Amino acid sequence: MLGTLLRISWISMKRDRVVQALTFLLPIIFFSIFAMVFSQQSNPTGKVRVAVVDEDQSDYSKALVEALAKEEGLRVTLMTEPAEGVEARPLTRADGEALVRAGTLPVAVVLPKGIGGASLFAPSDDAAVSVQLLADVSDPVAPHVVGGLLQKVAFTAAPATMALEGMGMFEKYGGPMTPEQKKVFDDWQASGGGLAGGDGQSDAEMGIPIEIVNVLKPDQGDTATVSFYAAGIGVMFLLFSCVGAGGTLLEEEEAGTLDRLIGSRAGMTGVLMGKWVFLVLLGVAQLTIMFGWGAVMFGLPLLDHLPGFFIMTAATACAAAGFGLVLATISRTRAQLSGMSTILILSMSAVGGSMFPRFLMSDTMQQFGLVTFNAWALDGYLKVFWYEAPLWQLWPQVSVLLTLAGVFLLAARRFARRWESV
Repeated sequence: MLGTLLRISWISMKRDRVVQALTFLLPIIFFSIFAMVFSQQSNPTGKVRVAVVDEDQSDYSKALVEALAKEEGLRVTLMTEPAEGVEARPLTRADGEALVRAGTLPVAVVLPKGIGGASLFAPSDDAAVSVQLLADVSDPVAPHVVGGLLQKVAFTAAPATMALEGMGMFEKYGGPMTPEQKKVFDDWQASGGGLAGGDGQSDAEMGIPIEIVNVLKPDQGDTATVSFYAAGIGVMFLLFSCVGAGGTLLEEEEAGTLDRLIGSRAGMTGVLMGKWVFLVLLGVAQLTIMFGWGAVMFGLPLLDHLPGFFIMTAATACAAAGFGLVLATISRTRAQLSGMSTILILSMSAVGGSMFPRFLMSDTMQQFGLVTFNAWALDGYLKVFWYEAPLWQLWPQVSVLLTLAGVFLLAARRFARRWESV
């Protein structure tokens, strides 16, 4: 009896391709996605894009810049982009801050004047020249990656400087130098190097002081995280909602009401457009409730960004509604629709950034994520709530989402012909 039951179960599963995909294909897809995200051996987050501004122009600061440019984990920008009639020039502090504010890169390193004469062994209470990291803190990893690599190159870029400072520290805290060592050290100090003064305490901090500066919203809380998860979770569940509501076409087909709707003056095109409009309104309501909850409970500044929010919400809802209709017109049954949509939506959400931030992925994965409209929707919402970009700068995201909506509608109309031929 048990063997018969196992055989029946096996035959049922073998006939159901959706169950097979959910059982075997979906876990492999998710494993592959997250393996590609986390298996970068040299740098799990990919190369960090960083601008470097050298205000000191000393031999030591130039050595730091050269060492940073050679780091495999960084993609360093030192010059402005050349334009017609304008040659490229070294970046200034204002240039670095503008690049961060625009979201072009997450960090700009500013090597201030005097860094060439600062000490790597300055006691913690000494006044020291700090390197500033002008940061977009919506990316919580990049500033710390750059800071760690900066501390590394501070010791490796100029080994002679480190050795001379070590001699000074030995005299200050350990004992006298030989006359030859003393002469070398005094000559180095006279040439611009120097050991930061102190009161003789021995609690020295190794490395150059680094200050992380939030150049986007220094006086506000971190709304980037709230806006990111509101958009990411909102878009993912919007897809599920649109697919579920679009599946009413299959229920109407089983009940026989779809044939009567198609035979009316509306026709198949009218039926699809009516469904699409309803799904768009449903999506707008769902995302508005999601972001409204974020505003009430977590301080998301929704009221300050209503125009940009509604533009992105309308475009996102249009694309999601079209996606739901495409899957509904392709599917033959509710079970098939449910299984197929689960695989596609979870995969798109993982690659597109709804589950895991794209800026923590490798460059290849970030580019690959752009094949999903999750990524375009999330980028648009971050422009609105974090970068506070003007409305016209939303055109890339809005254009892609509306184009996808049109493509989905045309595809749904094409696949819906099977109901007209019955």
